[in-house]
Parts: sequence; structure tokens; C-alpha cells
Amino acid sequence: MALQNKKFITNKFKGTTLIKNKIKIWGAGTVRTLRPIWVAEELSLDYQLYPIGPRTGETQTEEFTDLNPKQKIPFLEHGDIKLSESLTICRYLQNAFPSPKLPSPKDIVSQAKEDEWCSYIYGEIDETTLYVMRRHYDLTDIYGEAPIAVEACRDYLKRQFSVIDKHLKKNENLLKEGFSLADVILVSCLDWAIFYKFKLPGNIMSYRNRIIKRPAYLKARDINYNSVKGDS
Repeated sequence: MALQNKKFITNKFKGTTLIKNKIKIWGAGTVRTLRPIWVAEELSLDYQLYPIGPRTGETQTEEFTDLNPKQKIPFLEHGDIKLSESLTICRYLQNAFPSPKLPSPKDIVSQAKEDEWCSYIYGEIDETTLYVMRRHYDLTDIYGEAPIAVEACRDYLKRQFSVIDKHLKKNENLLKEGFSLADVILVSCLDWAIFYKFKLPGNIMSYRNRIIKRPAYLKARDINYNSVKGDS
């Protein structure tokens, strides 16, 4: 993570030259902050991590609010570029710093298929189920208890997992091309589901067990969860 001498790279967007080691990532300790850290490690990027937590008061400071008025993590600074939202940050890093370890989609159809999976996972699994459960498991002092809502979320998540499990019965990864950003988003959600004591279907469990052996995942997990005492 230590910054080194400047490294320049030309990305796939013509005429765009980026400084590779001017990357700053804000946030650690949660599933969503794991994602950009994992992507940065897959891409072998030099980056500076500011491991602030989501509800430690650090996101409400004047300094951070000036950077990100949403007062949310993760957050990325790369020179004049400032981005929030974990999926957006990961997509930017993937496109800005091409690597065979996490390749950008090669054409418009591949892009659409990857976006389809990412949108599905983020919308139907992360936001619609796991984050609603988080509010009524970990954050009951703020949002209150809602056992009916939690149970409905658990049932809905099982239905979505059955869709993914069927797909993984015939595929090693979500995309036929191999490991992709969609896998990063899904595995982070699977970690979250396990934390909430979900028993993953067989094909999904085998898939996750294979993905989490990646060195970049192991390193990112250690950095993310040991840098700050955060919550998932």
C-alpha cells in the first residue's frame, strides 16, 4: 500500500493517461469497503488506504464531508476524480488500470452481461435483502426491530440464491469468460450472508470456496477487517 515512484498507464479510453499511484481509498471494516480494496489488490495497484469506519463519526468530519457530501464509505480519490458507491469505484479501477487478472469486458455484449449480473446482485441481494437485514440486526438502535421484514428478506434471498445456484451448476464463474467484477460483488455478498447465518446452496458454496483462495481476496480481507474495528 505504500506509495512508490510515479507510474503512468494509458487506459482503454484514448488519450487518457493516469498516474497509477495517486489512488486513495477511504473506508474499511465493511463488506462494501472490501470490494474496492479487493479490486485494487487484484490489479496490483499502489494505493493509500484511510481506514475510517461507517459509524465512528469519521465520515461526518468536515474534511471528509468536503470530499464526499454523502458522508458514506467507500470513497475513492484519484487525482481530481472523486467517486463514491462501491460498484462504481470498482468499475472505474477495472477500466482505468487494465489487467488480465480482472479484465474489462471486451465488447458491448460482454459489458451488458457483466452489468446485468452486477446490477442484479447489488439491487436484489445487497440492497433489497442484506442491507435491510443489517438495519434490523446490527442497527436496531437506529432503525428498530422488524422481525417480519427480516424473515421476508431471508425468504427472498433464498429465492435469489436458488437462481444463482442453478447458474453455477454449469458455470465456474458468473461469466463464461472467467473471473470478473461480478464475482467480486457476489462473493462479498456471500460473506455477508454467511455472517447472518445463511446456509449457502451446494454449488454456491463450492464456488465461494474456490474464489476466496485468491491471494488478492485473502490480502484484501485482512486489510479491510484488521485496519479498523468496523461492522459488516
